[in-house]
Amino acid sequence: MEDYHLPICVSCYAVRVELPRAKAVKPTCYACGERAARKVRHTIAPINKSNYMLISNLEELKQLNPKRTA
Repeated sequence: MEDYHLPICVSCYAVRVELPRAKAVKPTCYACGERAARKVRHTIAPINKSNYMLISNLEELKQLNPKRTA
């Protein structure tokens, strides 16, 4: 694929996006993609006698502990 066929980053509009990232819904360059990914904070916690759950709120994670004191 020629360089002029690659899309431009939708965040910084400064560079062309690499080929593996070009097929994304919102194609971003590596630097902008890393910056956006570092803003998202989450963890995965196992639930007792169940499956794993994606937790993005710290208060929800604290409520899952059955031995909490506060």
